[in-house]
Amino acid sequence: MYMLDAGFTILRRQLQRSSLGSRRVIVGGPAKRLFDIVAASLIIICIVPLIVFVSLAMKLLDPGPVIYPHTRIGHCGRRFKCLKFRSMVVGADEVLKALLASDPEIRDIWERTQKLPNDPRITPWGRFLRHSSLDELPQLINVLRGDMSLVGPRPIVPSEMARYGDKLGLYLSARPGLTGLWQISGRSDCSYDRRIELDAEYVRYWRFSTDLIILLRTVGAVIARKGVY
Repeated sequence: MYMLDAGFTILRRQLQRSSLGSRRVIVGGPAKRLFDIVAASLIIICIVPLIVFVSLAMKLLDPGPVIYPHTRIGHCGRRFKCLKFRSMVVGADEVLKALLASDPEIRDIWERTQKLPNDPRITPWGRFLRHSSLDELPQLINVLRGDMSLVGPRPIVPSEMARYGDKLGLYLSARPGLTGLWQISGRSDCSYDRRIELDAEYVRYWRFSTDLIILLRTVGAVIARKGVY
């Protein structure tokens, strides 16, 4: 763990000194950031009743914290708390550790995909939130804070950084997205390597028009619920 953190720190410093890792050359620049602020603000205003309903329903159906903050990696390697409506049991991290320690097959699936089909940690109400993508609504706050963008690479946890290899610099040059190419390309049906390729492709060929297309296609992907589990 110490070596991983040390390597992460060195990499972040190198990126901050380079043009790729500089905040001045963040993908999309000020125009993309302005669009994020305006669009996220309007969406939040429109869905306040939905947010209140989901929060109250969670308190009634699944007592415990409403919001689950999870550490993710953002632009230039900065760590931030990615917000979601809690869809798992309280103590889900401990449940996962025990599950991976007791079942080699499940551990193999997790190491390859960072996902578990029929994940036993997910509550019945949480499964509904995930299938409808309502669990991700609190990330609009992350967008307003500047942690995330409406469209961008899939937000990753620190332990995933090593798997990005020479594409990590591309990932770190953008804010992670509430949606992106991965979300409209099958989501959990995609292999992990394919997710990385999609993140890199998004950064390499970014256009504002691409963001608009992804946002429109996200609506269809949410309705179809393809690749959600």
